[in-house]
Amino acid sequence: MSRPQKCRRICAEPRFTEFAPKGDENARSIVLSIDEYEVFRLVDYENKTHEECAKQMDISRTTVTEIYDSARKKIANFLVNGLSLKIQGGNYRICDGSAACCGLRCKGDESEASNAAVPEKVDKPEGAVRIAIVCEDGEVFPHFGQSESFILYDVKDGVLLQQNVVKLSGAQRGALPDILKRFLVDKLICGGIGPGALNALDTHGIEVFTGVSGSTEQAFNNWLKGCLN
Repeated sequence: MSRPQKCRRICAEPRFTEFAPKGDENARSIVLSIDEYEVFRLVDYENKTHEECAKQMDISRTTVTEIYDSARKKIANFLVNGLSLKIQGGNYRICDGSAACCGLRCKGDESEASNAAVPEKVDKPEGAVRIAIVCEDGEVFPHFGQSESFILYDVKDGVLLQQNVVKLSGAQRGALPDILKRFLVDKLICGGIGPGALNALDTHGIEVFTGVSGSTEQAFNNWLKGCLN
């Protein structure tokens, strides 16, 4: 079993998040995650080495190389084949400016980062089943109503297509059932959950698996194998 994915530190979210060929705004889309964008920005725009990039993003150099290769292939596909490019999702946190290696873009942006809103949506691949797991530090969070983030897994024909982590602010936790509906979630995996939230999720047509603990990766794999009740 692979290790849980470490959250990547980024300087700031991109200012521009959607690109499309002129005259063909409905072109097929390709998604570049925000951590892929950050690696590409640091290496190809700021001319940092993979080692410097790894230090700034608080990940290993090997992980930087893997993310960089993935980002380059997606951007090449976008340019050569005239696809629409969207930058969204991914497993990341915004730097508060305190890191010794932090770039100038982060300085003084802590208040803006802490007030970042939940994204309006994460595109769901056609025909995919979307599973949400409330989480913290790679583990299933035990209290649904107090969760500060959830991870989305999009699966089609037993194959994982993509995964994205969505962060919540304190004021948004009470609206989590409605947020999951907005994100087109089909199934939820969580620890404990109250009857009110359970009824709201049932109204939204979201199937719930409760009483789950351990790593989010193990919970997802158990669901994939049909081992969750």
